[in-house]
Amino acid sequence: MMPPSLTPSIRCLALGAVLCCAGLAAQAAGTQAEAVSVYDPYVRLVPPNAQATAVFMRLTNAAASEARIVRAESPAARVSELHTHLHENGVMRMRRVPSIAVPAGGETQLKPGGLHVMLIDLPEALKEGQQVRITLGFADGSSKTLEAPVRKDRPMGAGRLGQ
Repeated sequence: MMPPSLTPSIRCLALGAVLCCAGLAAQAAGTQAEAVSVYDPYVRLVPPNAQATAVFMRLTNAAASEARIVRAESPAARVSELHTHLHENGVMRMRRVPSIAVPAGGETQLKPGGLHVMLIDLPEALKEGQQVRITLGFADGSSKTLEAPVRKDRPMGAGRLGQ
């Protein structure tokens, strides 16, 4: 049995150990950007005089909690926005969305006719094969930068091109 005078010190040490372990567990969980992998990203090739284009990719989330993309940035455009397509009165319309969710242990497709990143007000024409840098910003403040080639639309493959 320990002397009563040591009990507060031991309690303090125990509390410190618990807080330390909790901090390590949170750190081990990583960031949303670390949990999300990017597959087959590409920028849609548009005519040289076009002022906007779209970015598509497949996102997977290895974490046990949802990841949420809240912004996108690219030096290839003055404005970058998260978008979706909606059917309204028989007409397909694009709408800006505040975020794109990638479910825990799941995937989200950014594809023509659905969710995508819009690159608006292109300062110069994009050329087929050109690599475009895109940074995705997540709800937890983390970010992931990837390079996406400019190409004509085609079905998305399984090649892992960015992270």
